Amino acid sequence: MIKRTLYFGNPSYLSLSNGQLIVRLPEVEKNHDLPEIIKKEAVATIPVEDIGIVVLDNKQVTITQGLLEALMTNNAVVLTCDSTHHPTGLLMPLSGNTIQNERFRDQLDASEPLKKQLWAQTTSQKIKNQSKLLEKLGIDASYLYPLYKNVKSGDSDNYEATAAVFFWQKIFGHINGFVRYREGPPPNNYLNYGYAILRATMARSIVGAGLLPTLGIHHANRYNAYCLADDLMEPYRPFVDDIVYDLVAKHGINTDIPKEIKVELLKIPAMDVVLDDEKSPLMNATQRTAVSLVKCFSGEQKKLLHPEFS
Repeated sequence: MIKRTLYFGNPSYLSLSNGQLIVRLPEVEKNHDLPEIIKKEAVATIPVEDIGIVVLDNKQVTITQGLLEALMTNNAVVLTCDSTHHPTGLLMPLSGNTIQNERFRDQLDASEPLKKQLWAQTTSQKIKNQSKLLEKLGIDASYLYPLYKNVKSGDSDNYEATAAVFFWQKIFGHINGFVRYREGPPPNNYLNYGYAILRATMARSIVGAGLLPTLGIHHANRYNAYCLADDLMEPYRPFVDDIVYDLVAKHGINTDIPKEIKVELLKIPAMDVVLDDEKSPLMNATQRTAVSLVKCFSGEQKKLLHPEFS
């Protein structure tokens, strides 16, 4: 079952009752007999077990501890947004799997050669997916072919960075002044928002698989609590890039992120991707990627399952 992504951009009160997320929000209604505006309360209910991600994007959203507990118990994640409406915080369960201790130990005991091989696989697939996206857009991507075919252990030649320079120049080269970095000009803001949704989706899958999201196979920033999510999401990034490219073509670029853009980016967990020759929603694919990493750590298999852009 595809878990739902819920977005709250208006003042609302979120609570729990009988396993249901209860949404109460003020709704304004014009009374034809009176000149003034009268407020009434609108109520909606959503089963907590159906929820995968909750996005809180208004300073007047109130959420109860009981609801937070239920969301964590059901391995949902909560994203909070800042005053610029960009995701800035991520709340996740500490325990998401019944044999977590065993999987933690396998993860902690993983050798450096194994992690370097897994990172090489991840980097290779990311570059390959970037090339497939460029080809879909009618852009010559032959420069990337020898890069993804010859990634060495640990990506010692830093082909990921080399490919990134080429990729960003080609996909958004028509936008004057575009450079890809977090605080850069639009459509960096669209990309940041989409990647935040992707990161939350992957982090949820990692915890559900019984792994530590902090301990990556490549990323190792001491201040980053989601290094492993940042590792495993790399081959999925081109799917977000594809969506953003289409959004720019249809709606142009804005310093703020319009509602219609957010609506499309919030659909990322439900978009179809191909993994191991099977089409499935991205959220399901990230779960399979995380489980494949568990099997690599335990010695059951040697290759990660990564999505194929097509």
